[in-house]
Amino acid sequence: MTGVDQTTPDPARRYNVLLGGKDNFAADRESAAAIQKEFSSVAVAARENRAFMLRAVHHLAADRGIRQFLDIGVGMPMATNLHEVAQRVDPACRILYVDHEPMVAAHARALLTSTPEGKVAFAEADLRDPDTILDHARTGDTLDMNQPIALVLAAVLHFCTDQDDPYAAVRTLVDALPSGSYLVISHATFDPLPDDVRASLTALAAPGAGHGPFQARTRAQVATFFDGLDIEEPGIVSTVDWHPNREPRAEGEPHHAICYAAIGKRP
Repeated sequence: MTGVDQTTPDPARRYNVLLGGKDNFAADRESAAAIQKEFSSVAVAARENRAFMLRAVHHLAADRGIRQFLDIGVGMPMATNLHEVAQRVDPACRILYVDHEPMVAAHARALLTSTPEGKVAFAEADLRDPDTILDHARTGDTLDMNQPIALVLAAVLHFCTDQDDPYAAVRTLVDALPSGSYLVISHATFDPLPDDVRASLTALAAPGAGHGPFQARTRAQVATFFDGLDIEEPGIVSTVDWHPNREPRAEGEPHHAICYAAIGKRP
């Protein structure tokens, strides 16, 4: 596939490995195995993150009346996808998926199809360049920037180091959304882990370790992404503690999920 580097692990393809998918390469599987060796519950963390995202989307569509979703860092399409949940609530929902990985782009364009009443589109762009996303032709064609939008950043911000300034990127995106819009975030954390496991995972994320950029953040650091927003109950909690009895139900424990989750509303 043109433009795809099969020799270097990619976060989207590695996530596909952890979720039991087949759209990945040997480098992605080797990277996933190395992480799993240090933290055996990493596949649980991936599943719980996706379950949170699906619960959050259903909540926003069914309980908050949101009909537009901007999902950045979507990863490989895998059932069930965000647009399927939203369009089950209202077939007229409109969804724009964004990712910069060429293999994700190819699969998304082929597999992410909409209901006749709604719209599903894909834009190849990078979270670290938010202006490109906002100015992309697909954005204007798919989303009405005058109506509330849910910005979904599920398990993507921890692949942006502080050098990428993800706080500025999120602020740029949120500032472009109208009042009544929502920000959905899930973000990896080492807070629940013992010091030895934290040290091992930090070493895997170090430059030159071969697994790509990664930066877990504390609860306080995750909270900064929500500055100026009204955070919904139950607040910033583990993915397994965010309305765990809604479908798909949470099954793990915080020390397995190692991921914070929250929804904030723009006043």
